Amino acid sequence: MVVDVQEGVNVLQHWGGPTGRRNNLAAEQNIGAVLDAWRRQGLPVYFTAHDSLEEASPLKLRLETGRFIKGLEPRPGEPVIEKSANSAFVGTGLEVALRRRRIHRLLFMGFFTNFCVETSVRMANNMGFDTYLAHDACATCNRVGLNGEDYDPDLVHALSIASLHREFCTAISTADAIALSRADTPHLERIQGNE
Repeated sequence: MVVDVQEGVNVLQHWGGPTGRRNNLAAEQNIGAVLDAWRRQGLPVYFTAHDSLEEASPLKLRLETGRFIKGLEPRPGEPVIEKSANSAFVGTGLEVALRRRRIHRLLFMGFFTNFCVETSVRMANNMGFDTYLAHDACATCNRVGLNGEDYDPDLVHALSIASLHREFCTAISTADAIALSRADTPHLERIQGNE
């Protein structure tokens, strides 16, 4: 599951205010590496494309910023799930499509870690999917809190991963995601609580 790899994620002042900035500038490279590995093995790849209902959002499919990031576009035959909610499952046919193909294990990567990726991961786990997250193939931006404090994007990302790992998913590296495309990786600690 490649979540919202659209040009608009890099309109950082929209997401993080005047000090808008992003973490993990290697996210696109890591997403591309996992995609290449998955495609070489003939494994299914799904994309989401966010089409925001918010007037000012750069994530609208009719805008240039709604386009996929160059080099990370879906290939023919790879489904694109258009959504307007944070979750890839709300208001879409994704769950039905996955169950029809008997897909029960999902790997997520994309943008933003604490928004659409996190919401989709939580929901996938709650729906009973065996859920993984390539943490270094995700990125987010800074967030300004209620008191005006500007939270660094590395912190926002780290807290999102910490909240998900071992409860809603197994967080793994890009290297482990690539290895999983070829064979099982027994060294991974697979714990998903869902308590």
